[in-house]
Amino acid sequence: MRTLKPGDQTPQDTYKLLVGSVVPRPIAFVSSMDAEGVRNLAPFSFFTVASANPPIVCFCPMVRPPNDKGLASSKDTLRNVVATREFVLNIVSEDFAAQMNACSAELPPEVDEFEVSGLTPLASEVVRPPRVAESHIHMECRLAQVVHVSTEPLGGSLVLGEVLRFHIRESLLDNFRIDPDKLHAIGRMAGSTYARTTDRFELVRPK
Repeated sequence: MRTLKPGDQTPQDTYKLLVGSVVPRPIAFVSSMDAEGVRNLAPFSFFTVASANPPIVCFCPMVRPPNDKGLASSKDTLRNVVATREFVLNIVSEDFAAQMNACSAELPPEVDEFEVSGLTPLASEVVRPPRVAESHIHMECRLAQVVHVSTEPLGGSLVLGEVLRFHIRESLLDNFRIDPDKLHAIGRMAGSTYARTTDRFELVRPK
């Protein structure tokens, strides 16, 4: 085993170790709006469930080093969610993976990623941000809490949202169980690599 101390390496190298080790990661495709109603759509692979009662999901926008235009798309989502306290979490399936990837580009805040990607906005019931019609599962969320972990480049914030509405394609559901063979969810690996969820095995949990 090789032992590595984070303080002895660059944050970029530590990032590589984390995203190569914590795999596969599900993708939160988050739609939000700013105070003026400009839509934003961005994927986040630092994403999981925090609680089932009440239902709480969480994702982590990272502080990216500025690109050559001085822009960082992840900040738009965080700023929108903090300002409006609302967002929609859309689950990503393989059939629209390319459009999801188009939304990962670092674009100015006034650019609408729905228009860039060609994805279809669908009105939500209780929050202002629209859902992604192509997604098979949507969760309308109200902000519960933001934990700012680090403001340094490659740092991040933990965004926790309470699910107010689930919208699930009827064909996926059977007694509240979701059929993974119909969902075709994908996960994120390191770099530009993604994983399918079609190769699975079962282990019965011991009592």
